[in-house]
Amino acid sequence: MTRHATIAGVGSSLPPRLVPNTWFEGFVDTNDEWIRERTGIVARHFAEDDVQTSDLAVESARAALESAGMAPEQLDMIVVATITGDTVFPATAVWVQKKLGVSCPAFDINAACSGFSYGLSAATAFITAGMADTILLIGAEIFSRILDFNDRGTCILFGDGAGATIVRASDAAGLEGSILGADGNAAEILWMPAGGTRTPASAESVAARDHSVRMPNGREVFKRAVTEMASACRQLLDKSGHTVDDVDVLIPHQANARIMSAVVDRLGIDPVKAIVDVAEVGNTSAASIPIALDRAWRAGTIREGDLVLFTSFGAGLTWGATLVRWTLASPVAAAGTSA
Repeated sequence: MTRHATIAGVGSSLPPRLVPNTWFEGFVDTNDEWIRERTGIVARHFAEDDVQTSDLAVESARAALESAGMAPEQLDMIVVATITGDTVFPATAVWVQKKLGVSCPAFDINAACSGFSYGLSAATAFITAGMADTILLIGAEIFSRILDFNDRGTCILFGDGAGATIVRASDAAGLEGSILGADGNAAEILWMPAGGTRTPASAESVAARDHSVRMPNGREVFKRAVTEMASACRQLLDKSGHTVDDVDVLIPHQANARIMSAVVDRLGIDPVKAIVDVAEVGNTSAASIPIALDRAWRAGTIREGDLVLFTSFGAGLTWGATLVRWTLASPVAAAGTSA
C-alpha cells in the first residue's frame, strides 16, 4: 500500500507582550501610519528576555499534540525550522525534545522564512519512505533578538512566535505535493553578516551590529518574493493537476500585506481566499505559515476537505509551495457553531 502524509494537528504560541508601532518612534524615524501603509502591520509580539525559542516551540507543540489527540511519546521525529535557535548547536529541536521528555531523532532546518515549506517537504519524504509515522514539525523564531533597532527598514517588520503541525502517515494524500527553490546568487540581499565562520563574533562585529538582520535592497526582496511565490504556486498547481479556482484557502508567508496582496493579484486568486494575519503578528519568519494556519483553522476559516495552498519566500534566497487537502474538522464546527 502506498504511504501518504497528512497534517493531523496544529498549534501556535505568541508571547503575551504586544509591541505597537508607536514603540519604534523612540528608536527610528518612523510612525504608526508609515508602518501600516507599507506593511499592514499594527503590532507584533516580542518575547521576554528569559524566554527561549524552544519555549515557544514547546507551547505550540503541546497545542498541536492536543488537537491531534496525541501524547509526546507517540512522536517518531522532531523537526524545527528556525534561524533564531536557542544555540548554534545543538539543534533547537533537541532542546524541544528534552522539554517534551521524549526520545526520538531531532534536527533543525535553516531556510529562513521558507523553513516551514522545506520542513513539510522533508517530513513528507520521511513518512512516504517509511522512516517515520508521526513527525512534529515546528516553525519557531525569536526575531527580536537579532534586530537592529537603528534600521527602520527591518526592525519594524518582525515578531516572535511559533507554530507547530503533527504530520502523520495516512492512507490518503493529505499533502498532495510541493515545490522548493533557492538562489544563492542573491544571498546577500537578505542576511546576517556575522556569527559564522565567514565573520566570527568579535568586538568589531558586535560594534558594527553585524549580528543583526540586513536587507540592503528591500525593493529587490519585494520583487523576488512576489515573483517566486506566485511562480511556485503555479508550478505546483500544474504539477498536481489543479487550477487556481480549485484552491479554497491560500496561506502565503506573512511577510507584509503588500507582498501578499501582490501575490494574490499575480495568481489571479479571489482575495477572499487569502489568509492575511500579519496585523498583530508581524513577520515571524519560519513560524508565519503555521501560526496563520492554526489561527485560521481555530477560527473556522479552514474546513475539512478544503484544498489549502501554502507559499513562502525567505533569505537564501529560498522559496516554496505546498498543497494540502485538509482533513481536520474545524473546532468551531465541532462546537456546534457555524464555520
